[in-house]
Amino acid sequence: MYKISVAGTGYVGLVAGVCFAEVGHQVTCVDIDEQKINMLKQGISPIYETGLEELLRKNYAVGRLRFTTDYIQAYQDADAVFVGVGTPEQPDGSANLSYIATVARQIAETIEKDCLVVVKSTVPVGTNDKVEQFIHDFLVNDVRVEVASNPEFLAQGTAVRDTLEAARIIIGADSKWAEDMLMKIYEPFNLPIVSVSRRSAEMIKYASNDFLALKISYMNDIANLCELVGADIQDVARGMSFDERIGSKFLNAGIGYGGSCFPKDTKALDYLAGQHGYELRTVKAAIKVNDDQKTVLYRKAANRLITFDGLKVAVLGLTFKSGTDDLREAPSLDNIPLLLQRGARVYAYDPVGSDNFRQRYPESEYKIKYVEKPEEALSGANVCFIFTEWDEIKAVKPDAYQKLMRTPLVYDGRNIYEIEDMKDAGVEYYSIGRQAVVENKAAKLNNSHNASHRLYSA
Repeated sequence: MYKISVAGTGYVGLVAGVCFAEVGHQVTCVDIDEQKINMLKQGISPIYETGLEELLRKNYAVGRLRFTTDYIQAYQDADAVFVGVGTPEQPDGSANLSYIATVARQIAETIEKDCLVVVKSTVPVGTNDKVEQFIHDFLVNDVRVEVASNPEFLAQGTAVRDTLEAARIIIGADSKWAEDMLMKIYEPFNLPIVSVSRRSAEMIKYASNDFLALKISYMNDIANLCELVGADIQDVARGMSFDERIGSKFLNAGIGYGGSCFPKDTKALDYLAGQHGYELRTVKAAIKVNDDQKTVLYRKAANRLITFDGLKVAVLGLTFKSGTDDLREAPSLDNIPLLLQRGARVYAYDPVGSDNFRQRYPESEYKIKYVEKPEEALSGANVCFIFTEWDEIKAVKPDAYQKLMRTPLVYDGRNIYEIEDMKDAGVEYYSIGRQAVVENKAAKLNNSHNASHRLYSA
């Protein structure tokens, strides 16, 4: 087993460190945030991730996992240092590599024995070549140091499972020494390993994420067309899924992708292509479709209603997906500001994301209230938006919208409900890519005049 240090305790670094400890390695996680490190020492994970806190406590208790702000002590005698710091998007779409550079210099000035530096952070193709040269430029001691690429493919909400039960592990190494060490580090995982060059590994990460983003945007584009021609996107997706060339994953239409990876990685690859004089037209299209998709239901609701001013608007789901407290690129961040600007009184529910959203939109400064149950948000509401497919939201029965809301008008960005169930409950229901005939209050009032009110799902 190896002595491993991990730089960064975010989604990438913390999950990697905990999982390395779980398979038997001696792991030290490093972060500059003292508050975060103190939380970790108390067995408290700073991020919400299924199963992570339990494994953290278990491995910390047996001494295989430790946390520190002292990078000198952590790096100086490590066999390998895994870099999992952020590479946030810059205004022009490029990746900010300043955190990578800081860690690289710290490693160069600290290590006292041969060491493999492994970059898990998502970085543009060619970055690891620069990192290796950068480390050599600042190297203090006469030791061997090489850089390898080991991109992560975890999904937030299932990150621990995605690491311990990965479909494959990608390692990018330009020497046998680096390749052999990474092979041995990952041997206890007993998972398929694909060994390629550093640059190929960097490209695999972007190509994989951008392909999935393309798939999502394609299905959302088709969903929008389905509405116009009278087809049902869920029927279409089911028919497509039987083709093994297409597969059944990432075929669900909705209000766009979010999170820390897809939005950033599509823009970064588009920027990289531009730097080389090439235009990735498919990736550009995915970005444009996704940007438009996030507010498609808001626009439908704005056309349906005279105004949002003074209306109580229930928002169910704040995080970009279920299973995480991450708000990055979440549709709620695009839609709630629009609702507030139009004078709405927003009542928001999310089982784990409310605290993070409250930091951006405190109740004291905005017409927004955070509630503990979906029913509190729905009570007396004029309209409801569903942005995240949490189980707690799926558990709300269709008739609850009719009973609790002042006007049972629901815009569902995750296609949670069956159209007929909402129709039978008397709910005016709009979803993504599905057509329906739904009776609303006005139609019921006009029944005596044999009037029908046909509404189509948005």
